[in-house]
Formats: sequence, structure tokens, C-alpha cells
Amino acid sequence: MALGSRDVQGHRVAVHSRHDDNAVDDSQRTVQPMTQHLGLVSIVVRDYDEAIDFYVNQLGFRLVEDSPLPEPGKRWVVVAPDGTGQAKLLLARADGPDQLARVGNQTGGRVFLFLHTDDFERDYQQYKSAGVVFVRGPLVEPYGTVAVFSDLYGNLWDLIGPAAPKDGSKAQG
Repeated sequence: MALGSRDVQGHRVAVHSRHDDNAVDDSQRTVQPMTQHLGLVSIVVRDYDEAIDFYVNQLGFRLVEDSPLPEPGKRWVVVAPDGTGQAKLLLARADGPDQLARVGNQTGGRVFLFLHTDDFERDYQQYKSAGVVFVRGPLVEPYGTVAVFSDLYGNLWDLIGPAAPKDGSKAQG
């Protein structure tokens, strides 16, 4: 039975009881690390197919899933960048005027998503040649090389490459 969570040595962990009763002292608890990851981030889009075209053909993401849902006209559309990360984007078509008003401005003009790359210059040049619009940068920052681009609706993204090592050698991706 889960009793909640707490910080142990800087990590958030689940606290479980070995018994099902409510009167449990600390000697009866085991601490297990929570195994969680961010799976999907929902991004509101105007149209499934135009969003798929942008993310797959301009950004080079892969189409993970495109399945019809029981609601007429609704689909479960998931895209993801190539790489080892587990996070993916759920392309959610706007439903109604409130959601439609948020397309392209989910974060009030702030950078919304952060796309890390092992080779900034390669991806920056590839995106530019594919017609991706960069609105700021590139700039070299302590955390890496960064440029801000806009998706097809106006949501802002950071493209971030590795930081240069402090010893001056070439950065490893």
C-alpha cells in the first residue's frame, strides 16, 4: 500500500507499507525509487495532417502513431525526434474556440519546448534549409549553443547543442 512520497538523498521516492493496516510505524516501511518519465507532451494543433507534415518533413521527427479515435474526426497522433529520449509529442487537434485560440501560443510567447541535439550546426543548417524559421540566435551560452525557432503555428522551441568543454577541446555529443 503506498503511503505517499518523500525526499531521500535528493531523490523523490515512494513510501510503501508492508502491511495493509493504517497503524504503520517507520520500521515497517520500505523505500523504493519512483520509476517515472515524461511520456507525452500535448501540443494543440489546427490540423493533424499539416502538423504531421511539419514535424516529420521539416523537423525530421518520426511518426510514432496515427490511430483513429471513437469520436468522429479525432485521431491519436504521436511524433518524436529520433534519439534515445522517451518524451514524445501528442498532436491534439483543437476542439472548439477556446482551444483554437491557444494554437501557436500555448505558453504566452515563452519558449515552449527544448530540443537537444548532439550536433547543433548540422541540425541548425538542416532546419534552415527545410524552411524552419529561426527567430533568435544562434548564441553560445554556458549550457550550450542555442537558437530559437518557431513551429508552423508560432510555438517557440529552443534548439540546444552541447556546451563546449571547459578545457577547450571539441564538445562530445
